[in-house]
Amino acid sequence: MPFGDRSVVSQRLEFVRLASMEGANVSALCRQFGIGRTCGHKLIARYLSEGEAGLVERSRRPRSSPS
Repeated sequence: MPFGDRSVVSQRLEFVRLASMEGANVSALCRQFGIGRTCGHKLIARYLSEGEAGLVERSRRPRSSPS
């Protein structure tokens, strides 16, 4: 995600707060923040289910390996 000089969590929190306002256009906000719509909707869902803890960077490591 191409976020600027501020911390990633604070920008994600700002995105989610703007997106949860009544009449917010999520597609326009995603363009403004430089993220994809899929990522934007995922951030909103994580915030609604987990709160601010859902906005922290997560590991991309697979949970299990076939070997």
